[in-house]
Amino acid sequence: MKQWLRSGLIILFVLALTTACAPKQAPGANQGSTAPNAPQPDTSASDAGSGSGLAEGENNGGQEKNSVRSKLEQLSTAEKIGQLVLVGVEGTAPDDTAREFVEEYHVGGFIFYKNNMENAKQAAAFFNQLKKMNAGNKVPLFLSVDEEGGRVTRMPKEFKALPAAQIIGASGSTELASGLGSVIGKELAGFGLNMDFAPVLDVNSNPDNPVIGSRSFGNNTEIVSEMGLAMLQAIEQEGVIPVVKHFPGHGDTSVDSHLGLPVVKHGLERLRELELLPFAKAIDNGADVVMIAHLLMPELDSEHPASFSKAVITDLLREELGFQGVVISDDMTMGAVVKHYDIGEAAVKYIQAGGNVVLVGHEKDRQLAVINALTTAVKNGEIPLDMLDERVYSILKLKEKYGLRDEPAAGPDIKAINQEITDILNRHEIKPVK
Repeated sequence: MKQWLRSGLIILFVLALTTACAPKQAPGANQGSTAPNAPQPDTSASDAGSGSGLAEGENNGGQEKNSVRSKLEQLSTAEKIGQLVLVGVEGTAPDDTAREFVEEYHVGGFIFYKNNMENAKQAAAFFNQLKKMNAGNKVPLFLSVDEEGGRVTRMPKEFKALPAAQIIGASGSTELASGLGSVIGKELAGFGLNMDFAPVLDVNSNPDNPVIGSRSFGNNTEIVSEMGLAMLQAIEQEGVIPVVKHFPGHGDTSVDSHLGLPVVKHGLERLRELELLPFAKAIDNGADVVMIAHLLMPELDSEHPASFSKAVITDLLREELGFQGVVISDDMTMGAVVKHYDIGEAAVKYIQAGGNVVLVGHEKDRQLAVINALTTAVKNGEIPLDMLDERVYSILKLKEKYGLRDEPAAGPDIKAINQEITDILNRHEIKPVK
């Protein structure tokens, strides 16, 4: 009897020990999921500054190797440099230049304009061909557009037009901003596009501004902040990366930066009271990408435009506002840059100042000048290898967060999207846009 009791106690002790050591399921595990196209939670480490990341092997408890770091280590120096560049191409189908950018230079992505998108069928085929072309590369492409609504739209004519941000702001309805952001996200995601240079967070404080105007939600910082955040989150929910622009604020300018270099004489005190507020709110609410404007702000940096100023990108955006995501430049082929600076030198200074992605929308010669300048700067140590890795790490982390893949897209449901636009405009008593 005593031996039986002793054996039973031993068995109970072993069972208790086994149960105590068994792995426990995380709270909420398998109790729901995010929207199918929404960005997946980032299980890699959060990074400080411009994306330095963790040492190899470090992430959630050190149990698994950081997948982003692993991918970074697989890239050659040339492939890393390619990730720093986003280019535009001519025409309505991939040509030899597009193939060269993908296969020889391993560019991180493309930007598309109205003349690249003749109609929905052609556009979908164009984007799918580029993805197929990129299949031999280790990193999927950013496929991006400026789709704001209003006068800045790239969508084919089959889609109903969307109202400008100014109309949304005047309505005072975050529901409208969110609804139209969702429409934009669905349009882009249907094509397989994964990045939108929107929403505009510039406060339209200068009524004579030649470049912002109706693209802004208004001249009130609270309205711009609320509408911008609502649109940003709605775009993101469709699995498309929203890019807030044009930091640190393009609203009070009298020169179009496409044509020349605007000079903004405001100091930090004024910027903190007005222009920076919408960006700060977006950053506090998880904005992943910020576009830097081509503005000369002598009170902050008398030598360099904001787009390649360390005072603006690192000191103001990253350190003061705490932004840890990806920084992309406005198009380096704009007059604000090419009329005053060497484009290759500007691109190098931009990376040194804390930027991640150089946008070069036009002209192959200028695009190659940027790639060659970055390559030379890495070779001669102007861009040290650890800096290169930091910049590219943030890019890879962003692509992984949104689950970017070079898989073909079926194309958007134009009829359903147009009906959704009609319903939203009717519900908010806004006349259809012609």
